[in-house]
Amino acid sequence: MFSHIMIGTNDIARSRAFYDALFAATGGKPAVQDPKGRLIYSHRGGRFLITAPIDGEPACHANGGTIGFAMESPAEADAWHKAGIENGGVSIEDAPGIRESPVGQLYLAYLRDPDGNKLCAVHRMA
Repeated sequence: MFSHIMIGTNDIARSRAFYDALFAATGGKPAVQDPKGRLIYSHRGGRFLITAPIDGEPACHANGGTIGFAMESPAEADAWHKAGIENGGVSIEDAPGIRESPVGQLYLAYLRDPDGNKLCAVHRMA
């Protein structure tokens, strides 16, 4: 359904340190930086991009928005969460763990990145 997700940042270097660590925790590679300074992550068939806003205004997060990253296991979600906290992220919501949902059990871990974007590691339990 989606071709990519792009978010804004006020500090490309800080975002690179944070997201390089998150993707490394799930077997991903560091960002490629394009000529416009955008960070591009390609992992498991998806693309995630980070940029300074092109309108010159400060970047801000979406209130009520969440970006979910698919995880292969609860252990991978925990590694992702730990990497995020160790690299400037903030743990939010409940501690990582299993939640009941209308579609079955999910293992979830939530973070805010250094710019305030809400992120979620999601593993659908068997």
